[in-house]
Order: sequence, then structure tokens, then C-alpha cells
Amino acid sequence: MSLENAKSNFIWDAIEQDLKEGFAERVHTRFPPEPNGYLHIGHCKAMMADFVTAERFNGLCNLRFDDTNPAKEEAEYVDGIMDDIRWLGFDWNGGLYFASDYYEQCYEYAVDFIKRGLAYVDELSQEEMREYRGTLTEPGRNSPHRDRPVEESLELFKQMREGKFEEGSYVLRAKIDMASPNINMRDPVMYRILYLEHHRTGNDWCIYPMYDFSHPLGDAIEGITHSLCSLEYEDHRPLYDWVVENAGFREPHKDKFGYTTYGPRQIEFARLNLTQTVMSKRHLRRLVEEGYVSGWDDPRMPTLIAMRRRGYTKEAIRDFIDRVGLAKADSVVDFGLLEFCVRNDLGSKAPRVMAVLNPLKVVFSNWEEGKTDELVQENHPDHPEFGTRTVTMGHTIYIEQEDFMEDPPRKFFRLKPGGEVRLKGAYIIKCEDVVKNEDGSIDHLVCSVDLDSRSGSEGANRRVKGTLHWVNAETALPFEGRLYEPLLAAEDDIDDDTDKKDFISRLNPNSLKVVHGLMEPSLKDSQVGDTFQFLRNGYFCKDQDSTDEMPVFNLVVNLKDSYRPGN
Repeated sequence: MSLENAKSNFIWDAIEQDLKEGFAERVHTRFPPEPNGYLHIGHCKAMMADFVTAERFNGLCNLRFDDTNPAKEEAEYVDGIMDDIRWLGFDWNGGLYFASDYYEQCYEYAVDFIKRGLAYVDELSQEEMREYRGTLTEPGRNSPHRDRPVEESLELFKQMREGKFEEGSYVLRAKIDMASPNINMRDPVMYRILYLEHHRTGNDWCIYPMYDFSHPLGDAIEGITHSLCSLEYEDHRPLYDWVVENAGFREPHKDKFGYTTYGPRQIEFARLNLTQTVMSKRHLRRLVEEGYVSGWDDPRMPTLIAMRRRGYTKEAIRDFIDRVGLAKADSVVDFGLLEFCVRNDLGSKAPRVMAVLNPLKVVFSNWEEGKTDELVQENHPDHPEFGTRTVTMGHTIYIEQEDFMEDPPRKFFRLKPGGEVRLKGAYIIKCEDVVKNEDGSIDHLVCSVDLDSRSGSEGANRRVKGTLHWVNAETALPFEGRLYEPLLAAEDDIDDDTDKKDFISRLNPNSLKVVHGLMEPSLKDSQVGDTFQFLRNGYFCKDQDSTDEMPVFNLVVNLKDSYRPGN
């Protein structure tokens, strides 16, 4: 969907046709998040649909916060959402708006609807309203208050605004058709009473419009021509059109920019579903509030603020959304595709360094105590402009525990008793002895160094099958590594007795593993947000929890690629 990789899609085809037929003179979209949480990867699809579509047609895109539910909305989320949008490289060239900007206008439209017999004040309880609504196979029944006199509804609605009734005692309902096969058209609620402070309007209001009433009015008032939304709103489209039409916006009129429009047209596309990923904002809020994660920015979360902290790049996320594309039918995307895009982007950007996650000490039997060798290492094999750095090697080093096995299987090309490997950018070493603790665990290895095999020397041409990363014990710095897996366990790993309706029961117990490793000293001056490839381990990003004494690095993505384009 990015213009540099522009491919036509059914939405752009529909807009082309609308412009050709004069439905609108120019394209004006909007991105309408609710400020009740942080944006997640699923919102990126909608965001790019809105912003890139406007860019594609040289139009405008508004940012409008649909803040009609003060129970869950906070200014913190407003600021966070704007930061996320800017981070992804978008700007609301059509302006910044809030649904609360139109509270007075919505109220006036509601009054007009009552006067024209299109709305009435009802006093059925929620339970009674559900009973009267009917089912998918049975029509609903009219409320006993449906034919209440217009003047009575007007007075009750006025008193609702003045705060004279308790919450739940009255609502304003649209008068449409209780026998409609579409339940959304069976006299939906337009206004309810809520005695809650709003993050922008304070206590000015105690009645708030429902989303299905305020949203189409907001679109129409702002001159939006194409309201792009996820497929779950397809059944709400008749109600959207009913509100727009009865508010008078279907007649040709000039928007505030002087362009002729026939009001907004709603077009739905499939939402983004990712394997092993929680994609419901309600569920994400539960994870935060019940302490399953450390916050909205926990690197395991699919929120953009968390992905940024983990080390995902905006280029990788936009590439991912491009590859997913816009479609009408729902589908589930493999989480591996997102990892592929992140890995693909970082491969050319991240400098290479050495860090050991689970250290195993190696002592050299034929290396003089106190002797230090300086070795030049490339920072990136494909980018000489990244330069080089110098690492030192001394009498003792550390390698990964998993890089040594006492009784290895065939084709194990790492270190084993009597076996040889090359240390990255250094020497070939041979395991001569395994020194153990009293409990039988390995304390350290004793190895000999082929002193003629130094990288860059004539003897460096001698070949061995394995190459290991390492750090010098004398100069290595401790760090905390946070290793991540998807929040949800794979379907194959779920017990048959698990309640699959409750996503909490599917949480992956291995979604976070903390290790304490050692890294080369070149990382000492790295900054929060800097990303590196830890050779043979994966891409790691320095975390905000880092201190001078204990830097923290998040696993962004490992090096193993289980996804193949075209799968």
C-alpha cells in the first residue's frame, strides 16, 4: 500500500470509479482511533489504508479521535497514538479532530431527528431492550414507548442532558424498523446517560452519543468522502447510511474546502489477524491491568509502542502491511511473515558484534598469562563503510554453553572433546580437557590454540567446519538479555482440555526468558534503541531499562527464518 510499491486494490478501484462518476470531486479520508488504548499492529493496516489512499489520490486525511466513551479514554492514549502515527511516517494533512468537537452538533441533530419522528426517548431496561430486540431468526417488537409524543421525547431528552435522571433510566433510540433482518437497524440506541468526566469536555456533558451515531456524523461534517473501515462494520453500513442520509448529507453540497460531495461512502476491508497474537484492544487492556505483561510497551505486546521498544523498525512494519495488502475476505497471517520483514530490514542496517547469552569459560593451556592479542573485526560483511572495530583475546574467553557437547551427535560441527573450531576473527582452538564441578556440571574447558591460525595470517587458510563467537573474559561486560516468543502458544502446543475461548489459558509460558550474558566492550557506549546483530544469536536492541552497571538488550528477532515468501 505504500506508493513506492503501489499495487491496485479493490478500494482504490472503487474510488477511481467514484471520481469518474462524480460521487466526489476529490478524496478525503480519516483515521479514527478510539483513545482507550495504544495502537497495535492491526491498526497499521487501517492507518495505511487511510493515509496512503489519501496520498495516492492527492487528497487529505484527517486524524479524528472517536472519544465518545469517557469510561475508558485518557489523554495519555491521545498523545501515544499521535506519536505512533508520526513514527510510521504519516501526517494528518486534513487536520486533527475529536468526536467531542461535535457534541453540540450531534445533540442538535438528535433533537431534529426527534422532531421529524426519527427518534424517541425510551425507558426500557437493558434486559428488556434485549428481549424486545428479537433474534437473528425472529423479528423484534416495538417498545411500549416507541410512539411517545414528540414533545414528550423532546422534554425528556432535554432533561437527560440537564442531568435529572439516573444512568440507565432513559436512552434515545433511532426509530427505524424493529422487524429488519439486520439487528443493527432495530431501533439502535443513539444516546445514553453517563456521569463520567470526559478527558476533554470535563463534566460539561452527562449524555454521550453512541459510536454508530456520532461516527457517520463526524465523517459527514468533516467532508470525508470515503470512510474506510474493517469488515466487522459491514453490517453497520445500512445504519451509517441511514444517519448520513437523514442528517441531510446525501444531497450534493459543498464541503468546507469548496468541493462538491454527496457525503461519505463506507468501504470495508478485512482486518489483520496474526497467528499467536492477541489482536483485541480489550484483551490487551486485560493483559496490562491484570499484570500478565509489564505495560502497554512490554516488548511482547503487539502495540506499536512495544514494537518500537523491542527494536522493530517502521520500514519493516510498512513492508509487512504492504505484503499483507487490502482484501475483502478475512484471513489469518503467519506471524513468521512479520518476523521475516523485520529480519529482512535489519539485515542491512544492524552492525555485527559478539555477545554470549549463556557463558561457558574456556582457558587456553598454551597461551601466556597476561598476553593480549588485538584482532580487527568487520562491523558488517556487506557494508565496508560500516568500518571495523578491535577486540582483544587473552588467556580466558567465554563461548556459548550450547556450542559444546561432551557426547555430540553426528554432524555436530561445534566444540567437542578433541574437536577443533575457529573463533570468529581469531584462532583455531582444540578442546583438550573438560573440568567439572563436584556435582558433575562443567566448570570450564581447557583448550589449546593453534598459534599459526590467526585470522589474517598465512596460517589462517587451514579449514575447520565450525566457527564460534566469543568474548574475552578480561574485557567482557555483563548484560541482561530478554528473549521473546509470541504471547500465545501455537495451536499444536495447546492441551486439548484448554478453554480456547479464554485467551488467558493460551498464554505462552515461554514468552519471556531472561538470561545474563557477557558482551564485547564496544557495546558500552551504545544508546537506548540501538540495534545490533549478536553473531549467531539474533538481532538485539538496547532497552530503556538499561543502567550503566547492567545494560539490557531485547531480542528483536532471531536469525532463523521459518517463513518463505509465497508460503
